[in-house]
Amino acid sequence: MTIDKFDFKDKKALVRVDFNVPLNEDFQVTDTNRIEAAKPTIIKILEDGGSAVLMSHLGRPKGSPNPDLSLSHIVDTVSDIIGVEVKFASDCIGDSAAAEVEALQSGEILLLENLRFHGEEEAGDREFARKLSQWGDIYVNDAFGTAHRPHASTTVVAEFFPEKKCFGYLLAREIEAIDKVMETGEKPVTAILGGAKVSSKITIIENILDKIDHLIIGGGMTYTFVKARGGSVGDSICEPDKTDLALSILEKAKAKGVAVHLPVDVVAADAFDNDAESRIMAVDAIEDGWQGLDAGPETLERFRKVILESRTILWNGPVGVFEMPNFAKGTIAVGNYVAEATRNGAFSLVGGGDSVAAVKQFGFDEKVSYVSTGGGAMLESLEGRTLPGIAAIRGS
Repeated sequence: MTIDKFDFKDKKALVRVDFNVPLNEDFQVTDTNRIEAAKPTIIKILEDGGSAVLMSHLGRPKGSPNPDLSLSHIVDTVSDIIGVEVKFASDCIGDSAAAEVEALQSGEILLLENLRFHGEEEAGDREFARKLSQWGDIYVNDAFGTAHRPHASTTVVAEFFPEKKCFGYLLAREIEAIDKVMETGEKPVTAILGGAKVSSKITIIENILDKIDHLIIGGGMTYTFVKARGGSVGDSICEPDKTDLALSILEKAKAKGVAVHLPVDVVAADAFDNDAESRIMAVDAIEDGWQGLDAGPETLERFRKVILESRTILWNGPVGVFEMPNFAKGTIAVGNYVAEATRNGAFSLVGGGDSVAAVKQFGFDEKVSYVSTGGGAMLESLEGRTLPGIAAIRGS
């Protein structure tokens, strides 16, 4: 059930947004993406003639008020982005919230204080959810970043709106983007998986093998696969106890007809330092005292060919230590290939904290089809888990 199914005229919408945004030491918002992402949903409610009661968490106050984590710090930024002055309630339940909600007129927005100032939020407390439910006629969940948490405001509150609950535009787009990769993607489908550890990606890999045609492996987990095949990885990051797991992944992929593309060469360095001496080495012949920190030129040429022939692309994890400029070239190159494939008509989804950070840092966020706003939620979706916040709206 999406937001377009409802007319909000003279209705109060209780909207779960994800305004868990970074603040600097002066309590100014340093990244407004999550606020901007919620704007279309809020504008739809206001243009219908309704009002919006927004609820969110900020940081980890651990169940008690913390002035540093008050959502009051972001009110002006939200007002600027939405283009409407946002009112603020000093609590999310109780008399102060009730008075602010009661006074809210059509076309107005109210932001409630940090939900996590109450321990009942993360506990999924039903009575706390009931109190929140009093503030709206219709419940809208537009917070993909917390959809994997069975909290009061993301899951339990939906019980109090059996016929009047829906996804906001952002959450609907996230679901659609994941479905395009996992269910309806045009073939060939390619997954680019990077990051440090095989162990953190194993569930994703096992779940997507039935959906994809190509699996590109990069980043630190490369070296566990290389070691498993008998290669020398020098001082590269590696999980020696996961070599059997790596071999089993390769066997499963082969059995399912999935082509696995591992690096063949790397940019190796004599220290984990941007200014370290670096050399190109074969991925399975890295010398002692050296460690692979980026994909090599032959590897990138092979990756390029696969990516440009793909029609659906999932990118989760960088292929090198992109935080160091001298070892970011591989991740930038992959970003360019994904952008080029997208221009040529492929659908591309980028998700997971580090890969999202990389595409934003290097300006690829406007050159791919979709950049997910939810790290943990995105990963759990790819693992095949049903997210509580989504199930609560669907009634399953």
